[in-house]
Amino acid sequence: MSPSFAMRRLLAGLTATLASVACQPIPYAVAAAQAPAQTLTDQAVHQYEAGQQSQALEEFRRAAEQGNRLAQFDYAMMLLNGEGGTADPNGAVHWLERAANAGMTQAQYVYGKMFDDGYVVGKSIPQANLWYEKAAKQGHVQAQAAIANEYFIGRGVPKDYKAAFGWYEKAARGGDLPSQYIVASYYERGYGVVTPDLERARLWYEKAAAQGDVAAQGKLDAMNRERTQPSFPASSPAR
Repeated sequence: MSPSFAMRRLLAGLTATLASVACQPIPYAVAAAQAPAQTLTDQAVHQYEAGQQSQALEEFRRAAEQGNRLAQFDYAMMLLNGEGGTADPNGAVHWLERAANAGMTQAQYVYGKMFDDGYVVGKSIPQANLWYEKAAKQGHVQAQAAIANEYFIGRGVPKDYKAAFGWYEKAARGGDLPSQYIVASYYERGYGVVTPDLERARLWYEKAAAQGDVAAQGKLDAMNRERTQPSFPASSPAR
């Protein structure tokens, strides 16, 4: 099964930035035990950046087998895309799941997206939401936006506008543009979830507009016109 357009964009971005994926801090004792795996991972990253994909693939494999979750994720992505060797989607899923279970947020988000799209794994919205929420709780911005959307439309979870707003606001603070616009809209209208607050609405529209959102800029322009529009005193009744 071929990936959706969104998944193709996601995978393209991941393979372009394997070296920049951030992991959560590892306790000192664990880090010490995994030092050889971390060294292998660092070597693999350098090889990947140098275009030595077959060597990178092998180093990521060795580090992944030693339990390094960044290596597990990178190895999974290379297997999925056939970089450095023959594509192995099933092997990719195995290592992606290992990294996700180890708590790596990017792996959790990608794994959830695969369940969402039914790409390689069977389509399962409950599984997608499970992994989105795991990543979201650890601060993954895309996962926060994804689970917010699910609560907003009631897809695989009960419809809950308040829960949706909570996740949208977290994603907005993390810089997600669509979430910034949505949070602004909540503060503008309230929707029975928050007390309307035009100044907060303006703040979030400004943040979205600064990232190039045309609709947010339009909202700001309209709010500015309303703010500067002169108000006329009511005329006295005719005598």
